[in-house]
Amino acid sequence: MKKLNPIMSLVLGAALIAGISTSVVHAQANDTIAKAKSTGVITMGVRDSSGALSYTLGDGKFAGYHVEICQRIIAAVEKAAGKKLETKYQLVTSQNRLPLVQNGTVDIECGSTTNNATRQKDVSFLSTVYMEQVRIAVKAKSNITNIAQLNGKNVATTTGTTSVQLLRKNERATGVDFKEIFGKDHADSFLLLDSDRADAFVMDATILIGNIMNSKNPADFKIVGEVLSIEPIGIMVRKDDPAFKKLGDDTIAALVKSGDMQKIYDKWFTKPIPPKNVNVNMALTAETKAAWANLSDKPNEDYQKK
Repeated sequence: MKKLNPIMSLVLGAALIAGISTSVVHAQANDTIAKAKSTGVITMGVRDSSGALSYTLGDGKFAGYHVEICQRIIAAVEKAAGKKLETKYQLVTSQNRLPLVQNGTVDIECGSTTNNATRQKDVSFLSTVYMEQVRIAVKAKSNITNIAQLNGKNVATTTGTTSVQLLRKNERATGVDFKEIFGKDHADSFLLLDSDRADAFVMDATILIGNIMNSKNPADFKIVGEVLSIEPIGIMVRKDDPAFKKLGDDTIAALVKSGDMQKIYDKWFTKPIPPKNVNVNMALTAETKAAWANLSDKPNEDYQKK
């Protein structure tokens, strides 16, 4: 065997070390538990106005039903890693939440993302523990309690959403004639209701709750009427990390079995919550209860099958 000169040996040694380091980094990028153990940090993706699911308290603090569940999952990661971790909060939007999970910026996304087949091609979802409802918000002083009473009324929704289409397709809306008015975003749509330019605002319940919570007088509003659509809202993790998904799913299953999931739900949806101590009064639905009883990560399309 030909003996390598000292310089060549150093070059090959450096290349070997670099290759090993790259492999380790790549492995950790696909293994959230190993990454957290190595760095001492785990990053939670959060929303600032997703109602009681995920919202800001100000000063970089976040809270909500999904946020607390993710905190329980992070506690399980700490146990698996054998060390206390620093939790960093990364604010995400509807546009960047999936890419930030995919590229490793966010380790676990704890907002208000609908679990559907298209998204499952890019990320994984933990077992569903919240079923979203598209609902109707009105002023508390209003006599509107159902779809039929929207006849002749102005109904607000946000440009680019399908909420009013869902309302029109509802069989109980047959023969109901209302005028659609559009806000450029959810805050603008809510302002239409707040200023009495609209008699109702149709949107995801979490969006309605978020706007009501942040209004000057939350008690001035209420959510009424029939449920227009029901969708599974999930917690996202990277698609290529089965160990972390299993840990998350196991944590959720343990919370359900112990009864803690019910307590967490009650805390955020049936009792006063910070910062304004508003009770959003969203009783546990049959659909969410059924999701707890039959934990799965099946997409929205499976729920819409008849």
